[in-house]
Parts: sequence; structure tokens; C-alpha cells
Amino acid sequence: MKPGNTRVLIVALAANLGIAIAKFGAAALTGSSAMLTEGVHSLVDSTNQLLLLYGQKRSVKAPDSRHPGGYGRELYFWSFVVALLVFALGAGVSVYEGILHMLDPEPAADPLIAYGVLLVAFVLEGGSTFAAFKEFDGARQGKSWWQALTGTKDATLVIVLLENGAAMAGLVVAGVGLALAQVTGNPHFDGAASIVIGLLLGMVAIFLAREAKGLLIGEAADPALVMGLREAASRAGVMRVGEVITVHNAPDQIVAAMSVDFDNRISAGEVERIIAAIEADVGKQFPAVTRLYIRPVEIEPGSLRR
Repeated sequence: MKPGNTRVLIVALAANLGIAIAKFGAAALTGSSAMLTEGVHSLVDSTNQLLLLYGQKRSVKAPDSRHPGGYGRELYFWSFVVALLVFALGAGVSVYEGILHMLDPEPAADPLIAYGVLLVAFVLEGGSTFAAFKEFDGARQGKSWWQALTGTKDATLVIVLLENGAAMAGLVVAGVGLALAQVTGNPHFDGAASIVIGLLLGMVAIFLAREAKGLLIGEAADPALVMGLREAASRAGVMRVGEVITVHNAPDQIVAAMSVDFDNRISAGEVERIIAAIEADVGKQFPAVTRLYIRPVEIEPGSLRR
């Protein structure tokens, strides 16, 4: 479990719980549909962070007889559940509430209370988002933002970052909808803001579900790490390195297997010594590789696969 991720989740959880209480209170006082939607959004976010914290705790359990590969992918399972909750509870409730308000609009009372809550929520969400942004930016390693978002194996950090980003955008939309409803005297704008917030959450949820699904099925490690494994196995006594297979069980848990063609002139004991040396070097260079399987095999020069 990454300490940085846990800190980000706890900060986000604390912020969202406080924001949810404030938003529901403001919705009760003002009758704003968008404010009620935002309250539901923050409540869903709080639940999501609890699920991710639970998933992180479970993912570091030691392997046992029933799960010899460990529990790492449980984090990806809960990430997928979070994506479904964002879609069903966040996006679904927001659109539903917006449609109801469009069909039976009610003018919001005491909009200044709603504006105050939105401002406080934006500041708190901003602090939580900054913490997630700082953690994510430090792990980009020179990649573009899109490459980092679609290529990272750290689903937890991506979920917090995108959820918080969507929350801040939703706050702006809610504020605009409330302002338009107040200026024009048309409460339909408030309901329309709820629908826009729901559509925004729906797009974020679809992206998160797509990424979590790929990780849950099993994704290969970064090509640079695969090349590093290949280089670590290339040494005296090794004729060729064949196929290298890697699978992420968690962001910092990688299972790797490689086919290695050893020199037929060396003894079995020498092969064992070389394998032990490769495993030791890989453990030092790539601590995320928790298991490494080396298969001695005869490899024809023209049959190499990369």
C-alpha cells in the first residue's frame, strides 16, 4: 500500500464528508436541485473513498492456499465497483433529480447560502484535488497527462483525481445554474445544471470503468520495465532471452515470467546459480516484481518474440 495514496484518500474522505453535510443543509434551506445533486455527489465520493481504503487494506494480504497469487487485484475489483457507483448513484441520481426539477420547477430560496456553501466546497475540493494532483504528477515520469491517465496501473489515484476534478467542475456548473435561475427568474436552469452534472459524472464513470476493467483482467507492466527484465537476464551463460510476460496484480505487485536459453555447455548447478543471480538483481532493480519465474528452454534465433 502506497503511503501517498492512503494520505490522498483520507484527505479526500474528510473533505467530502464535510462538504456533503454542508450541501445537504444548503439544499434543505434553499430548495436548490443542483445543490441536492451536489450533496449526493459528495456522499457518493465519500463512500467511494471508504471502499478504496478497504480495497487497499485487502490488497496487501499475504498469499494463502486459496489465493496463491495474493490479493492484489482486490484493489482493482473495488475500483471497478467505485466506477459503477459513480455512474449509478452519482450520474443517475443527478440526471433523475434534474429531470424532476425541470418538470416541476421550484424557485430556490436564500441563494446566498448556496453560494457560500459552493465556495467553501470548492476550496475544500481544491485542497483535496491538489493533493491528488501532486501525487499523480510525481508519478508521471515525463509522460503526457493522457498517457499517464490511460497507462497508469494505480487506479486509486486516478479515481480520486478524476472524481475531485469532476466535483470541482460540478460545483461551477451548480453555481452557474443557480445564478441563471436567480437572474432570469427561470428555475429550469437549476434543473438543467443537475442534468449537466449527471452527464459529466457519467463520462468520468465510463472512463474509470474502462480503465478498471483492463486492470482487473490483467495488464502488462510498462515496456521499460519489461526491457529492464530482459537486460537483467542477459549475462554470461545465457544465450538468448525469449518471451517475457508480466501481469500487474496491483500497482506495486507484478508477476513476471521469462523463457531463457542457457548455454548447453554449463552444468545444472551453474544454471541454478545464474537464475538466483537474475532473481536477486531483479529484486534490487524492480522491487514491484514480487514473483519471477524463469523457464529454461531451447530458443531458435529466428523465433524470438518481444
